[in-house]
Amino acid sequence: MIWVFSSFIVGIITLLLIQSKIYPYFWDDLIYYVKVLRVGRAMMARMKSGVVTYLQCFELQARNIPEKPFIVFEDCVFTYRYVEERSNRFANVFKDHCGLKNGDIVALLMNNEPEFICVWFGLSKMGCEVAFLNFNIKPQSLLHCLNNCGAKTLVVGSDLVKSLDEVLPVLTGAGIDIWVASESSSNQNIRPLLDHLESASSEKPKVDAYQPNLTANFLFIFTSGTTGLPKAARVSHIKAVMCMAFLRLCGACARDKIYLTLPLYHMSASLLGIGGCIELELCRYLVNQPKSAEEVAHKVRLAAGSGLRADVWKEFIRRFGKIQVREAYGLTEASIGFVNYTNEIGPIGRASYFNKLNLPFEFLKCDPQTFEPLRMDTGHCIKVSKGEAGLLVAPVTFTNPFLGYAGDKTMSEKKLLRDVFKTGDVYFNTGDLMLQDHKDFVYFKDRTGDTFRWKGENVSTTEVSEVLGCLDFVLDVSVYGVTVPGMAAVVLKAGHGLDGEGLYSHLLRTLPSYAWPCFLRVQTSLDLTETFKQQKGRLVEQGFSPETIQEPLYILNTSQKTYILLSAQIYEHILSGERRL
Repeated sequence: MIWVFSSFIVGIITLLLIQSKIYPYFWDDLIYYVKVLRVGRAMMARMKSGVVTYLQCFELQARNIPEKPFIVFEDCVFTYRYVEERSNRFANVFKDHCGLKNGDIVALLMNNEPEFICVWFGLSKMGCEVAFLNFNIKPQSLLHCLNNCGAKTLVVGSDLVKSLDEVLPVLTGAGIDIWVASESSSNQNIRPLLDHLESASSEKPKVDAYQPNLTANFLFIFTSGTTGLPKAARVSHIKAVMCMAFLRLCGACARDKIYLTLPLYHMSASLLGIGGCIELELCRYLVNQPKSAEEVAHKVRLAAGSGLRADVWKEFIRRFGKIQVREAYGLTEASIGFVNYTNEIGPIGRASYFNKLNLPFEFLKCDPQTFEPLRMDTGHCIKVSKGEAGLLVAPVTFTNPFLGYAGDKTMSEKKLLRDVFKTGDVYFNTGDLMLQDHKDFVYFKDRTGDTFRWKGENVSTTEVSEVLGCLDFVLDVSVYGVTVPGMAAVVLKAGHGLDGEGLYSHLLRTLPSYAWPCFLRVQTSLDLTETFKQQKGRLVEQGFSPETIQEPLYILNTSQKTYILLSAQIYEHILSGERRL
C-alpha cells in the first residue's frame, strides 16, 4: 500500500515537472479561467434577481453600502447615497423641465468632475442614450458628432460653455436644446439645470415603458476613425456590464482605492474606471519624473490599463517597487479583449485554450498592403501560424455584440467579415495586428488603420493630415506614428518655407494639443503605391533620428509657439528623457 502511494506521489511530481516544462502557464490560465467563470456566475445571479444593467448595479450598491465613499475628488468625498440621490434629482429635472423621455439621445460635454457622473446616471435613469463628447473637441468635430449620433439635446459643463460660442447659432438653428450644469446662464439659448435641482425630488422618477434590454444601446462613445472625423460607436448594456468585471479579474478588491487618470468620455474611464481602475497610461509620466525617496513609500499594489511599452514597464517596476502590472487590450465597439494576468513583461494577454473558451478569437493572414484577410480557393480565411502577425477577429455573439456606428452603415459593415471559416459565420474585424508566440502570449504589433496613440488618445492621422493640408505653404502631407508620438512628413509648395509660428497658430485653432505632430520632416515628395496610397512603412521605420534622415527635421516647441530644427543634441536629450514631449 505504501509502495502504491509512493508511486502515485512520484507520478504526480513527474507530471508536474513535465507540465512546468511544456506548459509553464497552465495554472495561471486555469486560475484566470476559474475567475472568469465565477464572475460570469455572479453576473447571471444578479440578472436573475432583476439587476441587469450597469446603472442597476450602481443602484444596488447605493442600497447596500449607501455611506461608502464612491468618488473622491480634490478635497470632497461623495458617497453612493449622495450620487444616487443627486442623479435622481437630475433625472427629475430632465423629465419635468427638459422634456426628455425614454429613448432620447443626449450628448454630454463635461470635464472630469463628479457632476459628469451624476448627469450621466440621471440621463440613464430616464432611459436616455448618452453620447460622451471629448472636451477637447473643436467646432467642426462637435457638429459632426451631434449629427452622427442623432442627439437633439446637449448638456454642457459650466466651464465649457465658451467653447460653444463659434457654433451656437448653428446649434440653435438645427433645433439642438442646450442645457448648462449651472444655476444661471447669460445666454437665452443655453438654459441652466441647477436652478431646479435642489427643489427636485431625490427619488427615482417613474419612466413609462422603460424596460432595459441587454442587447440595446446604452452609450455612444466616439472613437478616432481612420477616415477623419470621429465615429459614434454604439455600446450595448451587455458590453457595459462585462466591462465592470475588469478590475476583479485584475485582482482588485472592495477595500482598494482606485486612482483614475483618463478623461471620463473614454470607455477605459467611464466603464472600466468608474468600477475601479488604475490607468497605466500614467506610468510613462511617472518614470519621467525626478527621482525622490517617497516614490517607494506607497501602498499601491496594482496597476491596470493598456498601452504600456515594455521599456516603461520595466522602469516602472524598478523605480516604484513590487507593483503588480496588469496590461490589457480592449475595444469600445466589441467585447473581445485580453488581460495579461502573468508577470511576463510585454504581452497584452494570452491565447490559451481556456481563454478561447470564454471569448473565441482568431488571427488571420492578411494582405500586407491592404490588410484585407487572405482567402483560400474555398473563399474561407486562413489562420496564421504562431510567431506570425495576424489580424485579430472574433465571432459576433451575444457576449461579443457589435451594434455598429451611429449614422454610418457603410463603416459598420466594413468592420464585419462574413464566411470566415464556414458559410454564414460573421466575425468582428478589430483592425489590429497581433502576434501569438510559442508560449501562447499575445503581443500587439500594429493598428492597420491610420491612427497613432498619444497622451491616452487615439489620433486619426487622416484628420491631422486634412488640417495640415489647409495651410497655404503645404503641398502634400503624410501623418504617422513613431516610437513616441505623432510625426508628419510635409512637402512645401514652390517658393515657400516652413512657417513654424503659422503652423502652431493653425494647430491651436483646429486640433486638441494631443493631436499635434511633435515632429516634422520636410521632403521634396512623398512615396506612393501604384494605387496612389501613401507608403508610411519606411517613414515609420526611420523615425525621427537626425543621423538617418537627410531631410530637415523639426520639433514642436510649445514655449516658443513654433517648430524649431531638431538637432542631434535635442534628439539625444529626448532619448535620455532629459527633454519631455
